[in-house]
Amino acid sequence: MTPPQEPPLSPHPTEPRRPDGEHEVKGHTFRDTGDGEPEATPVVSATREPRRLTWQKLTFLPVTLLVVLLITWLWFRNADLDSISKNALADGNVWVRLKQHIELTVISTFFVLLIAIPLGILLTRKRLRPAAPFAMALANIGQATPAIGLLALLVIWMGIGMKAALVGMVIYAVLPVLSNTIAGLKANDPTLLEAARGIGMSPMGVLGKVELPLAVPLILAGVRTALVLNVGTATLATFGGGGGLGDLISTGITTQRMPVLVLGSILTVALALLVDWLASLAEIMLRPRGLEVRS
Repeated sequence: MTPPQEPPLSPHPTEPRRPDGEHEVKGHTFRDTGDGEPEATPVVSATREPRRLTWQKLTFLPVTLLVVLLITWLWFRNADLDSISKNALADGNVWVRLKQHIELTVISTFFVLLIAIPLGILLTRKRLRPAAPFAMALANIGQATPAIGLLALLVIWMGIGMKAALVGMVIYAVLPVLSNTIAGLKANDPTLLEAARGIGMSPMGVLGKVELPLAVPLILAGVRTALVLNVGTATLATFGGGGGLGDLISTGITTQRMPVLVLGSILTVALALLVDWLASLAEIMLRPRGLEVRS
């Protein structure tokens, strides 16, 4: 009597068993249909794309700022304010200055984008490429000039008011957006641009569908820098009659009233951090998915 024979060991013992007539090759399952031609069925991957925004990114900074502002408000309510401090903060003056500061930041950043991005695109085109060093030198001069000195010159030329402050802020913040736009467009792989032209795309099509999407991360980084610069520079608008939170800071310094000075300073820092956080979210959401590095 012969002993029962054991089935042969599988060369891949860890491979899961499949129904008869099925085997997997490079992500596809093949089923033998009996007519001589195996039928291929793609294997659906269960991996998910990583989330762009985590809950830590969405909540940590806003919660921290809320806690700081709440502590400041509680301290301010219990602070012993004299008549000078009360007059500096009366009639909703804090909200008026905060609104002016936001308006200065938004309007100046809008004009920075309107000037710097189209100019950066033009300076990377073949005809205007020789003028790029000259434009960059002018932009460097604008940012190298001390902001308070630039504002003083503009006030002498344009008079006291918000207009001079806005022009000074635009001049001061053009450089990061302009330089990042030029750097982002120059960093594009020439073979990709040549391939786009080879399939019949027009110059505007290559710019809009290939060059600018590839340059988006660097351009957004420049915009983020310009926003934070404008929030800080807007505090100097008070010396040219432009308003903003700088009025509270300068009032606190000149009258030596610490509550007014602390309130203006904390609101300015909180606004700068909030703007930087919002810009970082926009930078993440607007970045093309094809440019993300996956681990």
